[in-house]
Amino acid sequence: MKFLSNVIATVVGLFVFLMLFFFGIIFIATMFSGEDETASVKNNSILELNLEDVKYDYAGKYKDPWMSFFSEEKNIGLSDVINAIDVASIDDNIKGISILNNESELGMAQSKDLRNALENFKKSGKFVMAYANSYSQKEYYLNSVANSIYLNPVGEMDFKGLSSEIMFYKDLQEKTGVKMEVIRHGKYKSAVEPFLENKMSEANREQTAALLQSVWNAVATDISKSRNIPVARLNQIASGLLARTPEMAKREKLIDYIAYEDQYHDAIKKILQVNPKKGYNKISINDYTHKMISTAIMTESEDKIAVIYAQGEIQSGEGDVNTIGEGSMRRSLQEAGKDKNVKAIVLRIDSPGGNALTSDLIWREVELTKKVKPVVVSMGNYAASGGYYIACNANTIFAQRNTITGSIGVFGILPNFSQLTKKIGINIEQVKTHENAAQYSPFVPMDENFKAVTLESIEQVYKTFVSHVAQGRKMNFATVDSIAQGRVWSGTEALKIGLVDKIGGLNAAIAEAARLSKTENYSTQNYPEYEKDLEDVFSKIPFANSKASIIKEEIGNENYQLLQQIKKFQSRKGVQALMPFQISIY
Repeated sequence: MKFLSNVIATVVGLFVFLMLFFFGIIFIATMFSGEDETASVKNNSILELNLEDVKYDYAGKYKDPWMSFFSEEKNIGLSDVINAIDVASIDDNIKGISILNNESELGMAQSKDLRNALENFKKSGKFVMAYANSYSQKEYYLNSVANSIYLNPVGEMDFKGLSSEIMFYKDLQEKTGVKMEVIRHGKYKSAVEPFLENKMSEANREQTAALLQSVWNAVATDISKSRNIPVARLNQIASGLLARTPEMAKREKLIDYIAYEDQYHDAIKKILQVNPKKGYNKISINDYTHKMISTAIMTESEDKIAVIYAQGEIQSGEGDVNTIGEGSMRRSLQEAGKDKNVKAIVLRIDSPGGNALTSDLIWREVELTKKVKPVVVSMGNYAASGGYYIACNANTIFAQRNTITGSIGVFGILPNFSQLTKKIGINIEQVKTHENAAQYSPFVPMDENFKAVTLESIEQVYKTFVSHVAQGRKMNFATVDSIAQGRVWSGTEALKIGLVDKIGGLNAAIAEAARLSKTENYSTQNYPEYEKDLEDVFSKIPFANSKASIIKEEIGNENYQLLQQIKKFQSRKGVQALMPFQISIY
């Protein structure tokens, strides 16, 4: 027996050694080859903007360099792209930008930041051109900033306004015997409404309609400015589907040319004055951004503005590039607070909220950091519920007009299978020493005493949340309570009611942080650096993580995203400060 265990141990040891040796060779080869493969920018070049691989504001970095090698998140962040576009505007080798069949997972507020960068690029005297086989509304919103917009002759234009669809499960619960026990505070906290009702409440309909209209107004205003089409006419076009074909879109001046992609490239060649029978110089945004990062010029000043990215749902633990954990967030705030070269901090939030306790831990760290140096918040697509919780005590809060924020409310939700177990003939008995010893069981009807105690906890978290907002925003409790109750607001409306201070993107927030810290010559430093262990490393190896890609391929991306939402819902523990619904604009 001992001989067999020694053999197994030896085999395992050899396997681990060979694995580490193999990946070590790849890592070293990659490091050296990367130096030779740095993209060069030729004279008279076009920057091709394809954002298919850009999802987050921040692509993430790790304290352990091995993690950067094994991590899936090798892609650049949107903040890197925007900085690269700023550099390209003064790069004599770059003559223009081509947005070619752009498809991305960027949200509306991120698209607004990118539009601003492209607008500034155009002010340098260079051009932006766009081509697509078809345009979704979100894609068109970004592409509408271009000087010239091309659409394939058999393509489509999706321009019809915004809508929301919510599924309700009350009857399903009664038929299956699987019930979701809900305890909440906030009449607008519609995250749990589908489990309580068969139709949308008036309060939920009111906030959803107001939110969609506000987001649409922001989108239409930007398109109107870029295309010189009155907002009233854009609304008529959307209502009547008057741009659904290339010919109709051109007639309404939403696009400039109906052409195939080769004709689009011929037009670029003409602008560049190159041989029409040959190609033209171009460089992808990924390559250009990586080159910019590797050759970044340091400022003479040692002053820094720390930019701490909080993106994803708020959960307990370390966190990573798509989840916000108290580990990485608190450590980043502490490190930036103690660094004498860091003069101010920008907290970039893109989150629908999540765990209430984790939100409070991060809020407290912001409160402590603010006593040392200024903290400015920049809101991305979302900074709602727990996302607003961690923002509310900053010195200054920025949001885009189409940012979704507010949702100041809390809830608890617990699955209960007691009706199902009764239907299928299972009986549950409990034995306990004290009345409340068993706490909650999903197989027993919810005890009224447990429900009362849980509601007390919910009410306490809500009271704390509102008190933090009142203190941070210099309002009284009653005023915050009147605009809270779980209601969601757009950035435009949030500015009117005092939940945010200014409209603007990340760069505006960084400029404000510099102003508050009285520094003019500075560089930015990105946080967090995530701490991961060996288990995390091997979970990131392609063959170890193949299950997700196989599932996605089999069921499709949309169904896979739905599956991920269900898994997220199952993983949530404790009281939640979470946005009432998820909004995706296509």
